[in-house]
Amino acid sequence: MPLALLALAIGAFGIGTTEFVIMGLLPQVAGDFGVSIPTAGLLVTGYAVGVMLGAPLMTVLGTKISRKRMLMLLMGLFIAGNLLSALAPTFPVMLVGRVVASLAHGAFFGIGSVVAADLVAPGKRAGAIAMMFTGLTFANVVGVPLGTLIGQSAGWRVTFAAVAALGVVGLAGIARLVPEMPRAEGVRLRHELAAFKNTQVLLAMAMTVLGFGGVFAAITYIAPMMTRVTGFADGSVTWLLVLFGLGMVAGNLVGGRFADRALMPLLYISLSALALVLALFTLTAHDKIASAVTIILIGAFGFATVPPLQKRVLDQAHGAPTLASAVNIGAFNLGNALSAWIGGLVIDAGFGYTAPNGVGAVLAVGALVLAVVSAALERRGGTSQAAVTGDVPAERPTPVTH
Repeated sequence: MPLALLALAIGAFGIGTTEFVIMGLLPQVAGDFGVSIPTAGLLVTGYAVGVMLGAPLMTVLGTKISRKRMLMLLMGLFIAGNLLSALAPTFPVMLVGRVVASLAHGAFFGIGSVVAADLVAPGKRAGAIAMMFTGLTFANVVGVPLGTLIGQSAGWRVTFAAVAALGVVGLAGIARLVPEMPRAEGVRLRHELAAFKNTQVLLAMAMTVLGFGGVFAAITYIAPMMTRVTGFADGSVTWLLVLFGLGMVAGNLVGGRFADRALMPLLYISLSALALVLALFTLTAHDKIASAVTIILIGAFGFATVPPLQKRVLDQAHGAPTLASAVNIGAFNLGNALSAWIGGLVIDAGFGYTAPNGVGAVLAVGALVLAVVSAALERRGGTSQAAVTGDVPAERPTPVTH
């Protein structure tokens, strides 16, 4: 694999850390600013909204420059947002810092997926995408627990300063290792927008929303579920999330390995298994060992869908994939937000803390149904490999080695 993928993975590690570490630092942030925990939770919501809005916005703004330069600008924005968060004198300023950092998230992964795929031969594209996303998965295993520990011992401001420093390392790596990869001549914004007329692109994004939404329906409420239902101590939640992160790493690597060989069969298997495991979680949540194993499996089967779904969007929008790829990253966050909201509704309705697991299972089944529909349409040839417009220049990946 090209060394440029390492630079992309470092950037992904920093982004993944800043996205999730705030969840473990909310009490400290709320206490320092004198706001309630629910108010401090706006730092999570604001980030998610920023990702959804920033993915298409930043990608559109970057249509006139090379992808390498755009990745560098996005990392600069990420660094600025985290520094603003670290130095924020008031809560509203910190919220602005979180939103600024989030604007880089979707476009970085969207453009980074295209760059990663173009760095390797066509038969290794999903593996290259998975390699970049490995940085995001390792953030949940190393970055988030370490950042939480630093925040609890040295102060949350130190955590965000450290994340900004990670961004500097990622920026330097991109500047040094990622080759100049200019956009294909003739590809304009209207070509990028035309990808959304492709039924297969929209189906893949819908699968992203439902499939990964199924994961976060359960994981969002993992702390109260594990402490109030399973009987774990509050301090155990951190290592349970590490187990979830390990599952994500394994699922991402497996998904990247097999998506290039059998993309749709991989989706069938992973989504079916995810739905089954989430349904079983309503039962296994009552046992400590069984729940720990289930959490690993949710991370594994959930993230096994990421490389194939991202690759499917790239394949179906092959003439102009950048915007579609970035918007699909926003779709992950849309799924997270919607599933967390629905999970909260069923808890408030009195169904208990395990009820979101059932919600997640239903969402995963919905994604599986869409996968079957997508494959059926493809077999009929209606939307298979058709170009999104007749005059979109095809982008042919050129393998680059270092």
